[in-house]
Amino acid sequence: MTHNLVNPVILSGGMGTRLWPMSRVRQPKQFQPIDGADGRSFFQETVLRHTSALFEAPIVVASEAERELLFDQVSGIGAEARFIGEPVGRNTGPAVLAAALSLYARDPQALLLVLPSDHIIEGDMDAYVRAMVAPARAGHIVLFGIVPRYPETGFGYISSGAEYPEHPGLHAVEGFIEKPEAERAQQLVDQGDTFWSSGISMMRADVLIEEFARHDPETLTAVQEAVLLGSRDRDGQVLEAESFARAKDDPTERLIFEKSDRVSVVPVDVLWSDVGAWPAIHSLGEKSDDGNVETGSVVTLDTRNSLIRASDKLVAVVGMEDVIVVDTPDALLVTNHENAQKVKEAVGELKKRDRSEVLTHAEAAPASDSATDRVAEEHLAPGESLELCAEPGASLVLAVTAGCASIEGPARAAGERQAGEHVTLAPGEALRVANEGPEPLALVRVDLCASAGSPSEKAEEPVAAQAELPGGKRSRALA
Repeated sequence: MTHNLVNPVILSGGMGTRLWPMSRVRQPKQFQPIDGADGRSFFQETVLRHTSALFEAPIVVASEAERELLFDQVSGIGAEARFIGEPVGRNTGPAVLAAALSLYARDPQALLLVLPSDHIIEGDMDAYVRAMVAPARAGHIVLFGIVPRYPETGFGYISSGAEYPEHPGLHAVEGFIEKPEAERAQQLVDQGDTFWSSGISMMRADVLIEEFARHDPETLTAVQEAVLLGSRDRDGQVLEAESFARAKDDPTERLIFEKSDRVSVVPVDVLWSDVGAWPAIHSLGEKSDDGNVETGSVVTLDTRNSLIRASDKLVAVVGMEDVIVVDTPDALLVTNHENAQKVKEAVGELKKRDRSEVLTHAEAAPASDSATDRVAEEHLAPGESLELCAEPGASLVLAVTAGCASIEGPARAAGERQAGEHVTLAPGEALRVANEGPEPLALVRVDLCASAGSPSEKAEEPVAAQAELPGGKRSRALA
């Protein structure tokens, strides 16, 4: 790693429920093609957006179960990446801290550029990043605020104050506003000094660690231990589960940025969207004369301002306005712009019904692309238990689709898992899962047969590079 380069830290978490049926638990939004066809995914575009002489290869923080899918996408665009695997989901705060601790071991003043993996940006974002390298190196936590184009009620806002004379373009942060009502959002846009919170930030590793020590020492200790006790291989590392699970399940904004006196904001004038729901896809797409965005084999008649995506069949829409039609081989969504946010509620209902359409696409190959991989469902009534063992030469992924699972086994897998969470066993490892709750427990078991050179076959290597951390702890460096 070169001291002067910026380290992109790409956060790949969450399913993106409001973009179902495109997004599924095992094929989440960030890994899906933006245009619904065969183009690059949100994640791939994020990697490519920050590939230049200014940047190191990115660090991607993601569920350990997404490793193969992630590296398939990285290699598909001819790029490289380093990996930090999360054994359990703990929001962006612990994820960013894990990356900072790993970088600190090799360079305490390493610069992190924190990036969501599922946003769309059109414009020269890197020009703003380049301009903010100096203030970030000087100790500022730089937040990139998007110049708002309309009074959006679904975004957080950052209110700016005076400009720093020594850092042109950078402003003090006056406050944070979380998802305001429509009238308040209009006021914020009109006053001109308040910006959409993009989730993009840049800071030194040691600065972020110091702020966690000041504002949330318990999470700092938990993540330090998860880094120290985690496993490593040539692609990166997987955090230790029991320690990481003790970290607070909150975003960096709530844990640090809203409390720190080192935060600042730079206004960024680019076209940006967090693509949180289908209307955002429509707003960003190339529209017909009638305002329709169409993908695949689509025929429209007397239809306006609509999004229609076809997959393996013709989709004809007649006499409609403001509708959203998304067809996949195993599921069809029909809604309108006004109710598109409720797709998340529909996904919740499908989970209650234990529908496989939430977990994976019917046509999708298993993550390892092996013809011998197996997928099976397990159901446990209250009080029942089950013992599972990963076969030699095969990893095992156990996903909870309904209920709450109590798991005994390897430290990284032990504990409770709710619907939407999973555990991974290495070849030969075993666990016991019990339903200790009042509701039925539904599980999906995926046996991933290891292929040559797959992560399950990589031997864990001893850690050679270590460095002192605040509080006298030591941290392992990334490969």
